Amino acid sequence: METNTRLTDQLKLRFSDLHVIEQSTRDEIFTLWLPIFKLKEVLYYLKKEIAKPYILLYDLTAIDERTRKKDRDYPSSYFTLVYHLFSFDRNSFLRIKVALPDGHPSVPSITSFWANANWYEREVYDMFGIHFEGHPHLRRILMPQSWTGHPLRKEHPSRATEMGPFHLSDEKQDLEQSSLQFKPEEWGLERQSDDSDFMFLNIGPQHPGTHGVLRIILQLDGEDIVDAIPDIGFHHRGAEKMAERQSWHTYIPYTDRVDYLGGVNNNLAYLLAVEELAGIKVPERAKVIRVMMCEFFRIASHLVWYGTFAQDLGNFHLYFTCSRIVKKYLMLLKRYVAVACIPTGSVLEVLPKTFRKDGKPSYKVFWITFRNDYGNMIPSC
Repeated sequence: METNTRLTDQLKLRFSDLHVIEQSTRDEIFTLWLPIFKLKEVLYYLKKEIAKPYILLYDLTAIDERTRKKDRDYPSSYFTLVYHLFSFDRNSFLRIKVALPDGHPSVPSITSFWANANWYEREVYDMFGIHFEGHPHLRRILMPQSWTGHPLRKEHPSRATEMGPFHLSDEKQDLEQSSLQFKPEEWGLERQSDDSDFMFLNIGPQHPGTHGVLRIILQLDGEDIVDAIPDIGFHHRGAEKMAERQSWHTYIPYTDRVDYLGGVNNNLAYLLAVEELAGIKVPERAKVIRVMMCEFFRIASHLVWYGTFAQDLGNFHLYFTCSRIVKKYLMLLKRYVAVACIPTGSVLEVLPKTFRKDGKPSYKVFWITFRNDYGNMIPSC
């Protein structure tokens, strides 16, 4: 706490007209509210000038505060920008919050400080409609360019049934067809250099080499790749918007879908945050069971990756071998796992005998059982 207090004093000493508000948080990450007119200067100072600088922009997101009960201790805002910084020298995080009182706000871009702010700012613009002045190529990153509205604003519908019957008018069809035509300028790409014209190659979004819906736009100079632009919007499932109409508990199964091969891992990541916010203490026994489940699903997930990777190289035998192992693995795991096997604050039920030794959770007992039953399926290589 002494270090955090000293950081606040350093900021006030460096910026004499700076009004800083400290906020206490459940996760104990040091959090400061800053005025928007000093944001860029302070962030530059924190990265470039302060001793033991915060050189990593860990995350940048926003919150729609309009339907939230206002806290008089902190600035009132329509939207709140949240910057997460990390200092390797201090081994600590710093959270910066900025209140945006206007319904269609605009803030300075920090892409000149952190290159990864490019995508973060595009996502905030796409989801919340917040503009970033000075961004080199501010356009949607997850939603189609023809999408109307910004999904994480509270006025945006959560369900398709809230949007009325779909009607494809001639005007809309022409607009969608026009948006399919590739225009390099819209992606920040040049059509030609001083001595040659570029060719553009579209890979995906349905491609046998991507194992998923991924599109990559290649800028080519002959056979040389000049630039590669990924189009990542096909992977966005609107999980955050779904959460707005769920309770803390009923949202747990939705986290399975983040990685359907390792759903328990995502259950745990979400629940650790919920339990920390709610101040829930989890029993040690439940912690051990949770970690065991995560490890089992991690191994199964890796086997699927290993098999499909081998298939790409032409080794179909290894793919089928891994698939058989995963199937047997999951047959053992389903003795314990249900739809939401990790509820808030504990685990669903006690472990079956396959997972226990002297009544205690045992990874070794499970692994011995697995080897005895299915070890002959594992290739010696």
